[in-house]
Amino acid sequence: MRRRFLLAAVLVGAAANCSGEDSGFAPLEAWKTAVVRGNLAAVRAHYSSTPPARISVGSAELNGDAEADFWTRLKARRIDLKIVQSGSPQPGVQQVSFQAEIRTAGRTVYVSEEQLWQQQGLGWKLLAAQRTDATRLEQPLSLEEKIYPTADAREEIRQALARAAKQRKRLLVVFGADWCYDCHVLDRAFQRRDIAAVVTASYEVVHVDVGKGDRNQDLMNEYQVPMKRGIPALAVLEINGKLLYSQKNGEFERARALGPEDLLEFLKKWKPQS
Repeated sequence: MRRRFLLAAVLVGAAANCSGEDSGFAPLEAWKTAVVRGNLAAVRAHYSSTPPARISVGSAELNGDAEADFWTRLKARRIDLKIVQSGSPQPGVQQVSFQAEIRTAGRTVYVSEEQLWQQQGLGWKLLAAQRTDATRLEQPLSLEEKIYPTADAREEIRQALARAAKQRKRLLVVFGADWCYDCHVLDRAFQRRDIAAVVTASYEVVHVDVGKGDRNQDLMNEYQVPMKRGIPALAVLEINGKLLYSQKNGEFERARALGPEDLLEFLKKWKPQS
């Protein structure tokens, strides 16, 4: 999610008679409660009508009514907000960034959003927002985490194969880079409890840094994983180093669009046979 609103014009003329709280912003909690209750009218009431709320989803622009429809259609039973930022850039305005974990009757989805609230009269209204589409996998809130080491990748693979042989596991080689959004999505997915249980029991995992396509290209070629098909890219090796699977068609390049069941199906298919 972009970290800055393109809302300078929206802020012009904003009321300036109160500053928001730095955390525990009560209007946000009221909005969340309305969403969980599925009360469309109450959710719509949180969006500004004068001026009209402006909502950005990728390249699409929505109004407040359409955005309220989106949230109520999720039919959330519970919403947990992971607050990234909450503060008042000027009096009478509150900016909040979060990732929402939305639990429904049959699944969990994630939405990242940045909201801009304005005090209007005695209350607060959502003036503008930017959000992602709902995804089945948790999305990274930043790309600051270091996932791909600069170590000798061949040596890392050699040592991992030795560990795999002792534990009767297979080797999962993940080609990617720290700048790659979907690489972070995939890595976070591997840490989910259900997916991590399969990974830990069946695989040794090695992350191989490909840089901007200028690192470890010999390994990508050796394991038949074409860089032109995008990253993250996976290969599965037997304990003797034999290549069992290589990603040739960018199957994991759009990790953000996958569901946990997609990863579990793949991991269970290629895990060692008991």
